[in-house]
Amino acid sequence: MEVPMMNTTPLSSATLDALQHHNPELALPGYDRSKLKAGIAHIGVGNFHRVHQAAYIDQCLHLPGHEEWAIVGIGLGDSEQAQAKAAAFAEQDGLYTVTETGADGSANARVIGAMIDYLHAPADPEAVLERLSDPAIRIVTLTITEGGYNINEASGEFRLSAPEVATELAGGTPRTAFAYIVESLRRRRANGVGGYTVVSCDNLRHNGDTARLAVLSYAQAVDEELADWIAAEVAFPNSMVDRIAPGIPAEQAEALNSASGVNDQMPALAEPYTQWVIEDRFSAGRPDLAAAGVELLDDVTQHEAIKGRMLNASHMMLAYPGLLLGYRTVPEAMADEELHTLLHNFMEHDAMPLLDVPEGLVLDDYKNSVLERFNNPAIADQLTRVAHDGAAKIPVFYTATVKAMLSRGFNCRRVAFLLACFRLYLNGLDARGNRYEVNEPRLSNADWSLVRNGPPSAILDISAFRGLKLTQHARMVTTYNSVWMAITRSGVRATLQSLVK
Repeated sequence: MEVPMMNTTPLSSATLDALQHHNPELALPGYDRSKLKAGIAHIGVGNFHRVHQAAYIDQCLHLPGHEEWAIVGIGLGDSEQAQAKAAAFAEQDGLYTVTETGADGSANARVIGAMIDYLHAPADPEAVLERLSDPAIRIVTLTITEGGYNINEASGEFRLSAPEVATELAGGTPRTAFAYIVESLRRRRANGVGGYTVVSCDNLRHNGDTARLAVLSYAQAVDEELADWIAAEVAFPNSMVDRIAPGIPAEQAEALNSASGVNDQMPALAEPYTQWVIEDRFSAGRPDLAAAGVELLDDVTQHEAIKGRMLNASHMMLAYPGLLLGYRTVPEAMADEELHTLLHNFMEHDAMPLLDVPEGLVLDDYKNSVLERFNNPAIADQLTRVAHDGAAKIPVFYTATVKAMLSRGFNCRRVAFLLACFRLYLNGLDARGNRYEVNEPRLSNADWSLVRNGPPSAILDISAFRGLKLTQHARMVTTYNSVWMAITRSGVRATLQSLVK
């Protein structure tokens, strides 16, 4: 999206000096971008990657001897928006601005220079394969969404029968991340080049293990010997990533550009908080991530569980009733005292008692931090963005908690309320009669038919939720039906009030 502004300077390598003159407070890359070489390829250059991994790498590039760790971005989508993104990155030489905005209204803008090239895969698949096959690429990072790993939640297996995958395996043009990764690794093996590290930066339980499962499953369908080589040569470290990065509507983009003095076609916004914890397992070296603030550990299991089962799960717990009550942003919904209490009680009574805590972390402090971050009015994350693809996200963030709650006899009314609100959310209509966008790409036609034509509890048995085995727990079904009847009889608001008394 192009965001022209009066009294702003277009963003490109040639205009950096002019930008500094126009706004001396604007932070610019303090390294010579002409000397950089891409050692990292990132697939899925969305807002989160731009304010998170790329920002960390931008800090690494300021370190001596790090010129070979820049990023080449890779986009897989071919929508009009994806094509516009590719054009914008080309015009801006991969540069973009990130504005960090605190709850107190403080704002600091920074130009990120870590991405030195961007490849639009649908326009030139071979160029992507050539770059990924280049020995200079030593790390491939991914943000392809929680549902993008193509894992059947019920069986835990990679879905080789998925249409895009089946077409690729039959000889079609690569379209998925796994096709590009496996084919590039096949070429590297054939050319005597070692593997690279694959780092998932998506919000998944054991995201590195999930990426490994997907890549090896795909490779086995191509060549079992290749799969064995990948298993031996390619590391898949687990990681935990955290930073809120909302979508930027045009009006907000104009405001960000006016404040920074930069005519950035794709400005990004982020909260000050950021965290990246990763297992220190890399196949072919890495930049000095610790110097940029990344936590390098032997095991990130406890960190990813706390973040997923508290922060991400609370995001979902807020999104569906929030939308149904007529709110459209996270801080608007958080200003509702009853929704705020719902999240507080969910974390304190449902999630926290079931978590193992790493040394030095206090769960009460973490809980309070989550609530404070959601309350940041400057971020104004869209509830629809949080809610989208709930069929994929809910199992990711709730499976471990729900299974533990059911096995220990916990009260499941808050989880039942979440699921009932998700079922009602699918209608796309809030309590005020206003419509909102519903985007559920993981729901099959059979799932939609089950939801529309089955009983209210049919939502518990859609394909994405079958791994939770909710229908096998009579207490869960009874609790869900009770909550649904309360919503039907008295509405979302009254049911919420009964939960937070």
